[in-house]
Amino acid sequence: MPSWRLVTGLFIGFFGSLVAITGIGYAMVGIPKEDAAAKSENNVYYWKDGSQMVATGSGQNRQNVTIDKIPKAMRFAVISAENKTFYEDSGIDPAGIARALANMARGGDTQGGSTITQQFVKNTYLSQEQTLSRKFKELFISIKVGGELTKDEILQGYLNTSYYGRGAYGIQAAAQTYYGKDAVKLTPSECAFLAALLKGPTYYDPAGNENLDKSATPQANRKRSEERWSWILGEMRKDDRLTEAEYQEAIKEYPKPQGLKATKGMTGQISYLVDTAKKYVLNHSEISQTEFDKGGYQIYTTFEKDKVDALAKAVKKIEKERLDPKRELDKYVQFGAASVKPNDGAIVAIYGGAGYENDHFTNNADTSGVPVGSTWKPFVLAAAMQYGRYDTDGVGLSPMSKYNGNDKLKVRNQDGSYVLDKDDNVFLQRNESKRAWGYITLRKAMEQSINTPFVQLGWDVGMSKVRDVAQKSGILEDSFATLNPSFALGTSTPSAIRMADAYATFAASGKHTNPYSVVEVKKDGQPEPGFTKPKVTQAMLPNVANNVTDTLENVIENGTGQNAKALGRTAAGKTGTTDENKSAWFVGYTQQLSTAVAMFRENPKDHRLLSMNGTAGEDSIHGGDVPTEVWTEYMKVALEGKRDLGFPDAEEIGEIQDAVGAPSPTPSFTPEPSESATPTPSATPSETAVSPTPTASESCQFGFQCEDSSGGQNGGSDGGVTSSPTPTTTETDNSGGNANGNGGIFGGPSG
Repeated sequence: MPSWRLVTGLFIGFFGSLVAITGIGYAMVGIPKEDAAAKSENNVYYWKDGSQMVATGSGQNRQNVTIDKIPKAMRFAVISAENKTFYEDSGIDPAGIARALANMARGGDTQGGSTITQQFVKNTYLSQEQTLSRKFKELFISIKVGGELTKDEILQGYLNTSYYGRGAYGIQAAAQTYYGKDAVKLTPSECAFLAALLKGPTYYDPAGNENLDKSATPQANRKRSEERWSWILGEMRKDDRLTEAEYQEAIKEYPKPQGLKATKGMTGQISYLVDTAKKYVLNHSEISQTEFDKGGYQIYTTFEKDKVDALAKAVKKIEKERLDPKRELDKYVQFGAASVKPNDGAIVAIYGGAGYENDHFTNNADTSGVPVGSTWKPFVLAAAMQYGRYDTDGVGLSPMSKYNGNDKLKVRNQDGSYVLDKDDNVFLQRNESKRAWGYITLRKAMEQSINTPFVQLGWDVGMSKVRDVAQKSGILEDSFATLNPSFALGTSTPSAIRMADAYATFAASGKHTNPYSVVEVKKDGQPEPGFTKPKVTQAMLPNVANNVTDTLENVIENGTGQNAKALGRTAAGKTGTTDENKSAWFVGYTQQLSTAVAMFRENPKDHRLLSMNGTAGEDSIHGGDVPTEVWTEYMKVALEGKRDLGFPDAEEIGEIQDAVGAPSPTPSFTPEPSESATPTPSATPSETAVSPTPTASESCQFGFQCEDSSGGQNGGSDGGVTSSPTPTTTETDNSGGNANGNGGIFGGPSG
C-alpha cells in the first residue's frame, strides 16, 4: 500500500501541474479583436471551364461601430433574450460548458448555453470546428476577456461580430440590410427584431430561406420571427429595460423589414447558380453557413456558361412570343428548368426565374410544390416492366399489354372490388376527353397520355413499386405524394433538377448518378473534403430503361410531344399537365443531355398555384405546348455541333398481359387518327406483336390531397392531366404477389 506521504505528494503534484497548465494556457491566449474578425472575404465561383463566374459574399457588408452608435434598446434586447446576468456574471457559464463537453463526449451537439462573452469569443474564430481543444481554448479566452475588457467592450464586440443573415455581419450592416438606416437610428421594435435574428437567421428572417431548409418558408419564418420579437419585447419590459409606454409603442406593430435585394453581380441567372452551388457545398461538407459566409472559398461548379445563357434565352424568346404581360391570364407565369448530363449527374444549366433584380428570389429550378403531372407515367411503366404486377409472379409486363383507356374507369383492387373515394362512392378515374379508346396498349396510352390505363396499372403493380423506381432514379423522398391511385398521374412535386436527373437514368440505360453542381472547393489553396463525384448505381434493368426510352421516342414521334420533333434529332420525352391546368411540364433527353422544363402561374401574395386556362391565348396550356417549345429551343443550341447518337436498341421485354378482368378475347381496336398524329414508323413494334417468354434478365431481379380530375387528349397536346379524387384507401400499398413494398434508396441532398 502506498504511504500517505506518497498519495499527498502525487495529489499536490497533479494539482500543481493543473494550475501550471491553466496558467500557461491563460497566458498564451490572446484577447480577440473585432477588427480582425471583420476582415471577411468574398467567395469566388467559377464556371466549368475555370473562368470566374462571380465574386460574392460579405466582404463589403461588414462595418464596426462603437458602443455609443449602438442604441441602448439593441443592447438590452440581446441581454434580455440571451444573457440576463451579463453585467454581473464572470463571462463564462460553467454548467453550459460542462453540458457541451458531455455532449461532445457522446458525439452530440455542443451548441447552446453560452454567455454573450463566450459567443463573442466564438464569433472571432474563423474555424467553428467542435473539438475538445477548441472548447478549452475558448474557455481560457473567455476568462481572460471577462477579466480584461469592460462589459460594454464585450457587448460592442459581440454585436459587431454576430451574423444577422443576408450576408450581414455586425449590427451596422444588419441595420442597413434590413431597414436601410444606420444602427444608431434603430427603434426599440426594430432592435427586438434584429435580436431575434441572432437565434438563427435561416429560420427567423421573414423573407424565408427554403433553399437551405424547406421548413424555412416565408410564412413559417414570419411566424417564428413575430413570436420571438414579441417575447423579447416582453422580456425587456419584465427586466425594466423598457418603460410601459415604450413597450406599448414598440409592441404596437411588427417592424416588417425591407425585402431582399440583388447584390452586385447577383443578377440574371447568376443568383440561382450561386444559390444552387452554395446549397450543395453546405450539404456535402462540414463547412457551416457562418463559416462559408465569412468567405475566402473558391467554388468550382459544373455550370456551362453557354448552356446557361441558351436556356435563359429560350425561356425569354418563348415568353415574348407567347405571353402578353398586359393580359390578365398571362400575369404571374413562371418557368423553372434544369439540364443534366446522363451517365454523369453534372448540372450544366438551370433557369431559376426572372432574377433577384426583378424581386424573384425563389430558385424555380430547385424548388418543390409544382406537381409534375403525366411526366410521372414513365416511372409507372418502368415499375411494371421491372416488377410485374401482383398476378404475374415477378414477370414483367410488356409495353404492348392492353389496358382500358375509356373515361370514368372504375379502378379495381386485387380482390376484384372497386376502390372507393373519400365518401365511400366508387372511385371514377377521368380522362380529359370522353373518347372511347377501349383496350389499348400501354405504349399507345403513353403516346396519347391517357390517364385510366396508368392508374389501374399502377394499382396492379403497387404504388410502392412505382415510388421505389422513381426514388432509385433520383426523386427525393420528401417530394412524394400519398400512394393513392392519383399517385400514378404525377401528384408528386420534385424539382426540375430532380426530374431532369431521373430522366437521365432512362437515357443512361438505367444507370443513375445523383445530380451535383460543385466539383471542388478550396480555401487558402487547399481543397476541402466532401466533393468527390457521386457514385453510379443501377436503378433499373438496362432493358427496362431502354424500353421506356423507346416508348418515349414514340411520344415525340406520334404523340403529345410532337412539337419536340423540331429538334431534328433522336430524342425521347414526356409531356405533363396537372389538374385545373395549374402546371405544365416537358421532360426530354438525348444520350448527351436530359432537360426538364416546368411552367406554372403563382399568386404572388400567398404563392398558391393558379389555373393556366386561357394563358397564352389557349383554352388550356399543356406540356406539349409552351414547355416543349422552350425545351426544343434550348436543346437546339445546347446540342449544336454534337453527333446524333440515337439510343441503344430496346429488346422485347416482359409478357403481354391484358388488364385483369379484360374481356376475352381482347377486342381489337383501331384508333381514329388525330389531327396531329402520324402513322407509326415501321421500326415501331406492332401492337399485335407477341413477346417470347422472358429470359432471366428480363424478369424482376431487383429486389396533395386531391379533388377531381381529367386527362387524355389527342394530337400535339398533352391530355394526361393529374387526377384528383382521394380514395379511402389512401395509404394502401397494393403491391401484392411477390412485390414486397420495400422503400427505395434516399436520393441524397439536392444538387
